[in-house]
Amino acid sequence: MGFEHSKLQIGCLIIVLYIGFIYYRESWRVQKKHKPMLFDGLLLLATGSLLLDGATAYTVNHLEQVPPLLNQVLHLFFLISIDSVIFFMFLYVLSITEGLPKREGGRILLYSPFVVNVLVVVLNIQSLEYRQGAITNYSMGISAYTCFVMAAIYIIFSIIIFFRRWNYIERHKRASIFTYLLVLAVVTGYQMIEPEVLLTAVATTIMVLGAYMNEADPARKELSHYHSEMVMGFATLIENKDDNTGGHVRRTTIYAKMLAEELRNRGYYKDVLTKDYIKNLAKAAPMHDIGKIAVPDVILQKPGKLTDEEFAEMKQHTVSGGKIIQDTFGRLNDTQYRDMAFQVARHHHEKWNGKGYPDQLQKEEIPLCARIMAIADVFDAVSEKRCYRDAMPLEQCFSIIEGGRGTDFEPLLVDVFLDIREKVEETYYTNRQKDESMLK
Repeated sequence: MGFEHSKLQIGCLIIVLYIGFIYYRESWRVQKKHKPMLFDGLLLLATGSLLLDGATAYTVNHLEQVPPLLNQVLHLFFLISIDSVIFFMFLYVLSITEGLPKREGGRILLYSPFVVNVLVVVLNIQSLEYRQGAITNYSMGISAYTCFVMAAIYIIFSIIIFFRRWNYIERHKRASIFTYLLVLAVVTGYQMIEPEVLLTAVATTIMVLGAYMNEADPARKELSHYHSEMVMGFATLIENKDDNTGGHVRRTTIYAKMLAEELRNRGYYKDVLTKDYIKNLAKAAPMHDIGKIAVPDVILQKPGKLTDEEFAEMKQHTVSGGKIIQDTFGRLNDTQYRDMAFQVARHHHEKWNGKGYPDQLQKEEIPLCARIMAIADVFDAVSEKRCYRDAMPLEQCFSIIEGGRGTDFEPLLVDVFLDIREKVEETYYTNRQKDESMLK
C-alpha cells in the first residue's frame, strides 16, 4: 500500500521545490529584499497542485481505505489548483508579451472562463466518478471535463498571443516559451484522450521551469542590470565630451520609457509596444548619441552657432552611431535590442515631414522607437543649459514640442506627451534635484 501511483508527482514536486529554493536564494542574494512577482504565485500554486496531484493519485487507488468525503475534498482542491496553474500560466504569457489588461472590461473577458470553471467544479464535485484503468484508477465527471475545456481555452489563447507577438519577444525567450506551450498542449491533449495516464504533473513542472528560465531567474536579471549600467556609463562618458554631466542620457531614457508606457496603456501600437519592446527601448535610449564620439570636441563644445560645414559634420553623428552599433553589437544574440539601438542612434533626428536626417524618412517610415526618442531628446535638449545657450523655461519647452506636431514629430505622440505633462514635469524637477546634489 505504498505510493507507487504517486512517483511521478513526487519527482516533479522535488524539481519544483528545488527551483523554488534556487529562486529565493538568488533573489535574496541579488536584491536583499525579495519583491513578490507573478512567478511567486505560479510557484506557490504549482507546489500545491503537485502535492494534491500526488495525494489524489494515492486516494483514488485506495478508495476502500480513504473516507469518501476526504477523497472528494482533495479532488476539489486539486482541480481548482490545476485551473489556477493554467490561468497563472496564461497571465504570465500575457504579462511578458502585451501586458496585463488595464481596462475592467478586458479583465472581465479574460478572467471569465476561469471563474465560471471554478464555479462548475465546486457545484458538480459530488458527481465525480472514480474509474478503474489498466494501470491506475482515475476520476472523471463534469468537474474534470470543464477543467479540460478551460485548460484548452487558455492554452489556445496563450499560443495565439505568443505568435502574434513573436517579433517583439526577446530571442532567448522564444524557444523556451514555445517549448513549454507545446509540452502543455501535447500533455493536456493526451490527458484528455487517455485520462488514465495522469501526466498533469509533467505539464506543471515544465511551466515552472520555463517561466523561471525566461523571466524569473535572478542571475539573468542581475546580468541584465549590469549590462544596462554599463551602457548607461558608456553613454554618459560620451556625453561628457560636450560638457554635459550625464543627466541628458538618464532623463531622455526616462521620458522615452514614460511615453512608450503611456501609449501602451492607452491601447496605441499595442501590437508593437510589448513588455520586451519597452524594456529594449529603455536599454537602447542611452545609445542615441553614441555617434558623438566621432565628432571633434571643437564642434561639440563650441559656444556659438555652428557653421554650415560644422553642422554637416555634427549631423554625421547619427550615421556614425548606427555604424558603431552595428560594429559593436553585430554578433549580439539579442537581435531585437541590437536593431532598436541601431534605429534609435541613426534615426532619432528624422522628422515626421521627411525633412530630418540622415535618411529623410517620413511618417511611419521612421521606426516607432526613433519617433519616441525624438520627442524625448528634443524636450530634454531645450530644457537644459548647453554651452551655446541657457536652459529654456518648461512652458517654452512644451510649446516647442507642441509646435513640432505634424512637422517634426508624430501628432499622436505629441498629444500623449502633452497629456502626461505633469508626470514629465515631476520627473524633470526630481532629476534636477539629483543633478544639483551631485554637484555639491
